[in-house]
Amino acid sequence: MTVVTNGHFGPLVRRAGLDFVELGTEDEYQFVLNDPQLWEPTGGFKLVVKWAILKGMRPTYEILQTLNEPGETVVAAQASAFGARIAHETLGIPLVTVNLQPALMRSVHEPPALGPLPLSSSLPAAWNRLLYWLADTRIIDPLLAPEANAFRAELGLPPVRRFLAGWWQSPERILGLFPGWFAPPQRDWPSQTTLTGFPLYDESDVEPPSPEVEAFLAGGPPPIVFTPGSAMRHGRAFFEAAIDASLRLGRRAMLLSRFRDQLPATLPEGIGWFGFVPFSRVFPRAAAIVHHGGIGTTAQGLAAGVPQFIMPMAHDQFDNAARLVRLQVARSLPPRRFQGAPLARGLAELLNSPVVADQCRRHAQLLRNADPLEASCQVLERALEGRQRRAVPS
Repeated sequence: MTVVTNGHFGPLVRRAGLDFVELGTEDEYQFVLNDPQLWEPTGGFKLVVKWAILKGMRPTYEILQTLNEPGETVVAAQASAFGARIAHETLGIPLVTVNLQPALMRSVHEPPALGPLPLSSSLPAAWNRLLYWLADTRIIDPLLAPEANAFRAELGLPPVRRFLAGWWQSPERILGLFPGWFAPPQRDWPSQTTLTGFPLYDESDVEPPSPEVEAFLAGGPPPIVFTPGSAMRHGRAFFEAAIDASLRLGRRAMLLSRFRDQLPATLPEGIGWFGFVPFSRVFPRAAAIVHHGGIGTTAQGLAAGVPQFIMPMAHDQFDNAARLVRLQVARSLPPRRFQGAPLARGLAELLNSPVVADQCRRHAQLLRNADPLEASCQVLERALEGRQRRAVPS
């Protein structure tokens, strides 16, 4: 098995015993993380288009062209990997689109929450359809079409219109790495979609336990854990609100960030800072978790069975937050209102709610009964087997 991704993740991939091919450099990865627009609804999308979709399109195609062994190769790729989608068209490589988050699955009946785009299940389907069309034709395609269609023309392919309206998903198989109770399948989702569940990987198998973390957890009542995302470099306001809310509640707190300069030089008693910690080692021993709404953190919080408080900023975070609130396991505040006092009030409601506690336990149990890895592997194997059967002469 070969993993094609940014050089930043090379050491992790190799420690897992997998082959690695670099797609983009560590310097490029850090450059994008340093841009505060990454955490804004519009600016974040533009950065994803530039760096994740367009810049990686041609290299991805060329790498797959080199790695492809006809009849033996199947590609699992995110929808943003346009190079993989084009390789499927030109080289016939079996393709499984892997969607980590339901925000990538369009529906006019139960649309995902996409920040500034006013989609809603309470609105007529025709209205949501119009909003998608406006977003595609006025915003998304003008960013994607010139470069993507120029590359397609080089390969003798026709132009694509409305890339995100369906083309970017594999026409063969789509794998949703989330459970149906988190995002119920909609009747206008592609029929080739299979949901298998959250993978819940958090590097705990390669990251040694930290004595400092263990000492803090054992040193008092369960803390509230605060993390704005492992890649967040602009979280000073988030942590200021975290400290304020913890003091108002009289609660211990763990502040998780790889970047210590986002926090005050001196922290109050009972509040500790830690760098990277696998969430599965911490969340089950927390009173609650407060985070940005990334799908990985969301899934780990559900698996731990603890209340969650979300401050969504960009990307899929709005949709993940809305789904957690509907499951009655979370509260949410936008960044402009994410301050100590309202955060403390919301956390107090979560921590004192029997309904929230019951729903947290219920959904944690659902995850314990699932085996998403085996189910996902079966989807990939069927994609390859189906292509092999079609290749056998009659």
